[in-house]
Amino acid sequence: MKDTDIKRLLYIHLLCIFSIILSVFIPSLCLENFSILETHLTWLCTCSGFVTAVNLVLYLVVKPNAFSKRSSLSHKVTRFLKCCIYFLMSCFSFHIIFVLYGAPLIELALETFLFAVILSTFTTVPCLCLLGPNLKAWLRVFSRNGVTSIWENSLQITTISSFAGAWLGALPIPLDWERPWQMTGERKHSICRSLHVSCMGLGTVI
Repeated sequence: MKDTDIKRLLYIHLLCIFSIILSVFIPSLCLENFSILETHLTWLCTCSGFVTAVNLVLYLVVKPNAFSKRSSLSHKVTRFLKCCIYFLMSCFSFHIIFVLYGAPLIELALETFLFAVILSTFTTVPCLCLLGPNLKAWLRVFSRNGVTSIWENSLQITTISSFAGAWLGALPIPLDWERPWQMTGERKHSICRSLHVSCMGLGTVI
């Protein structure tokens, strides 16, 4: 059973990495002058959509955790709405944290919020897919010795890697406040660093 779970994890992580790559190449075929750095807001939306869609489809197919056997339509709708609320709360919470750590409150607010969205995509979405909107389960998984399966261990590693990537990506920004030409580039590259470290987390699990 463990070998089967490892293989499923391998396929899921490879497809998640592949979805990030697709989010770079597919928009370039449909949109003129598309690039990660020059049209980074468009790419953030595209990447978030691709990764979220892949996570939803894969976890629905694999079903690593068996949720409640109740299958009524109202229960499914309620669960879906809770997941949407959790995701939005995550986006706004990250946005507030970024502002408290020095991001402009009004200037570049869209960039800051979309960065919060992409970070939520790599942290909150997998938690919702694997654990559902269950805060107790989330606290258990991210507490010491709270992991009970290889899926939850993978969730720990990828989530922590995403946070580490966001922090490492934003770390050099305060060093360049007096250089506008360099500061703008650092804001864009911080997103790339976050995704890079997140992918390294996926690779570590594999």
